[in-house]
Amino acid sequence: MNQHLGILGGGQLGSMLALAARPLGLDVTVLDPNAESPARVAATHILAPYDDEDALRRLGECDWITFEFENIPDAAARQLEQTGHVSPPAEALRVAQDRWTEKNTFQDLGIRTAEFRKVDSLADAKASFAELGALVLKTRRFGYDGKGQAVVRELSQLEEAYKSLQGAPAIAERLIPFDRELSILICRGRDDSFEIYPLTQNIHQDGVLRTSIAPAPNISKKVQASAEKVAQTLVQHLSYVGVLALELFQVGDELLVNEFAPRVHNSGHWTIEGAVTSQFENHVRAVCGLPLGSAALRCPSVMTNLLGSIPHRSKILSFEDAHLHDYGKSPRAGRKVGHVTCLGNTMSEALKRAQKVEELLTPVK
Repeated sequence: MNQHLGILGGGQLGSMLALAARPLGLDVTVLDPNAESPARVAATHILAPYDDEDALRRLGECDWITFEFENIPDAAARQLEQTGHVSPPAEALRVAQDRWTEKNTFQDLGIRTAEFRKVDSLADAKASFAELGALVLKTRRFGYDGKGQAVVRELSQLEEAYKSLQGAPAIAERLIPFDRELSILICRGRDDSFEIYPLTQNIHQDGVLRTSIAPAPNISKKVQASAEKVAQTLVQHLSYVGVLALELFQVGDELLVNEFAPRVHNSGHWTIEGAVTSQFENHVRAVCGLPLGSAALRCPSVMTNLLGSIPHRSKILSFEDAHLHDYGKSPRAGRKVGHVTCLGNTMSEALKRAQKVEELLTPVK
């Protein structure tokens, strides 16, 4: 009889986890309140709110349980953790859900970040600007894809930026003139084994990830080793099992950590075609106590997010070594509805193929 993997959340990440679990001989169940959740095509779908006790009890009957997103209701995480077979641990979710807690955890572990201050009022925001200069205001909870953030370069912008957060508890971070944004994915198994993917360069547009380039061009061994050390320090501290993503700023040969995601990550979608073992398969392996697969690069890869709609499907599929992933979502401006990963024998070749995809994309208003 097959073992059963339960996933809280049935979006595109849950769908890709389910698709990775099936070839390993696992049955999959997802719990999601959306009747049109992408994962429903690859798993048994429990249609219920995330805090529905009966639904959580059903999911808790699975042999292994994991999450596709970090903003899990606390009561749901506690109920599932009582089963004793949930990964990653609820503590990792708790830390990731609050930027103030997250930043202080980094500080306690000796992990470098931008300077930050707690902001509970406009007076706090003004004091932070006086100390830090140009800064980014971020809500402590629920911010993603550029939401819940405001850049403040001049004092005259501060009050309006603070009001845009609508009184939510926040932090202020010194605005870093970074060279580029990077991310690194680490997978830790139940036996304390590790697989670490190459550093990836990420390009954002309006706060949303647009393109990921793997491996990040011109990365020194020092920078790669530094990122790997930080990632290992964090997962060991959290007694973490599964894939964790670290988002980083590169400033010269130094790295500053921005935040972490206790789950598989958009910047690792290239691993489906571009790595020996995808982030999704390795997460499933880790959660279910199976040996980890190699995270080695197969070939240079460039992933492009498709936002709003999927234009020119046939044209994209006609490009050599371009791999389309349609999430099955209805079109909506700014919504991540799919991605394309272009491969190449060289980075130049992969980038040229990705540029062809970019030229097809038109903004959705």
